Amino acid sequence: MTLSPSTLPTSIDATQALLTSAGYVADRALSTVVFLSLKLQRPLFLEGEAGVGKTEIAKVLAKSLGRPLIRLQCYEGLDVAAAVYEWNYAGQMMAIRLAEAGGAVDRERLESELFSERYLIRRPLLQALEPGAGGAPVLLIDELDRTDEAFEAFLLEVLSDFQVTIPELGTIRAPEPPLVILTSNRTREIHDALKRRCLYHWVDYPDAERELQILRTRLPHAPEALSRDVVAFVQAIRKEDLFKAPGVAETLDWATALVELDAVALDPTLVIDTLGVLLKYQDDIQAMQGGRAKALLDEVRSSAG
Repeated sequence: MTLSPSTLPTSIDATQALLTSAGYVADRALSTVVFLSLKLQRPLFLEGEAGVGKTEIAKVLAKSLGRPLIRLQCYEGLDVAAAVYEWNYAGQMMAIRLAEAGGAVDRERLESELFSERYLIRRPLLQALEPGAGGAPVLLIDELDRTDEAFEAFLLEVLSDFQVTIPELGTIRAPEPPLVILTSNRTREIHDALKRRCLYHWVDYPDAERELQILRTRLPHAPEALSRDVVAFVQAIRKEDLFKAPGVAETLDWATALVELDAVALDPTLVIDTLGVLLKYQDDIQAMQGGRAKALLDEVRSSAG
């Protein structure tokens, strides 16, 4: 179900179908908040553990709606120059030298030219305010919790009024608000002032039924017995005392690796040999060795039987 560009789903069911058609298996609660975000033109703030599919929602929306995806990957020390705009200093210096070499310089005119759109380098947030042929873009502000509170404060203007103020040029407003998705892995709390400007949803690990549906959708050629074993084992291992439980992304990676190894079902040796695909910390891998992986697999099969 790919909608024509600029067309938005008109109901929760249509939103859920839209996500499903692009390979994203969403529950009704998530489909509801996505629908409301599109309908009300409000940013959507998604929190949850890493690997549960928060970023994928923005990608799926952009693909399904025929909109460009503009991604701002957050990191510690992110500033306005990297996120919003900066001036082409090299170009400005060249223009100054050329003007000086030409003789008399009209400083007022030169200054207005130097700080014009010609020398403006647009970064993701400013790019997202520009209209597109198929409608406003999807703006993904990914892993916001990696930035600091100063950057959060700057975002308030963007998320409230969909505008950016550039001292030399003035205020640039979006003719149509972008579709904004913000994500956080909750390594720190995001300030209430920013959250109030957004709709909120916690993206949790899926239950076994939905995770199996996700695996079937994304990896349809995987043997059915293997898919069931993988989901059951991952669901069980998430209950263990691990530093970082595997997300859905790791489930898909592991299943893909097992298919490449021509596996049709799990066995203890295969699990041990491929734990590095599923788990990303050595302490967690060691915790599953020494018979624990086999015991867990036996428990899973006992429960299934």
